[in-house]
Amino acid sequence: MLVVYCHPVPGSFVDACRERVLAGLAAGGHQVRLTDLYADGFEPAMSSHERATHAEPGVAPELQHYADDLAWADALVLVYPTWWGGQPAMLKGWIDRVWVAGVAWELPVGSAVLRPLLTNVRRIVVVTTHGSPKYVNALQGEGGKRTALRSIRLMCSKRTRTTWCALYGLDRADTADRERFLDRVERTLTKLR
Repeated sequence: MLVVYCHPVPGSFVDACRERVLAGLAAGGHQVRLTDLYADGFEPAMSSHERATHAEPGVAPELQHYADDLAWADALVLVYPTWWGGQPAMLKGWIDRVWVAGVAWELPVGSAVLRPLLTNVRRIVVVTTHGSPKYVNALQGEGGKRTALRSIRLMCSKRTRTTWCALYGLDRADTADRERFLDRVERTLTKLR
């Protein structure tokens, strides 16, 4: 399983979520690769040269290990805070720069339909937090949820199952609420198949 973690502050609540994800996966006996985008110093901005050559299959050489991890993974676990209704810029940049032609999809000659290439990925789990309550996110259209569970999912196996594990209202959550969520995260990942 590939865990992609995105938060700039060590010791944050999202960091605690990541630790419980890893504990749950270990308890479930899963082989795990962890990508920590901030620790990696990942550059989320696509250069003009990179964009100009975007039609050519594959990623920039410095991103190849991310593409290799995706090709290896049978499941993808994204751990991040929801900011402004979606993924943080760092994670969105990883999607923009790594989920490209030749890695996540291809467009066969004469076709108008993308063909997914990450058919090895059969499970996507999102563990995220929202400062606001669920109704605010629903009014915003839940863009982050759509990106992860619709757009990304389309580049994976047709039978990819998804799990959305979100703590809404984090800004008002007390210690007991937070601990219940962390327990839920660990149980969910322990049972993951």
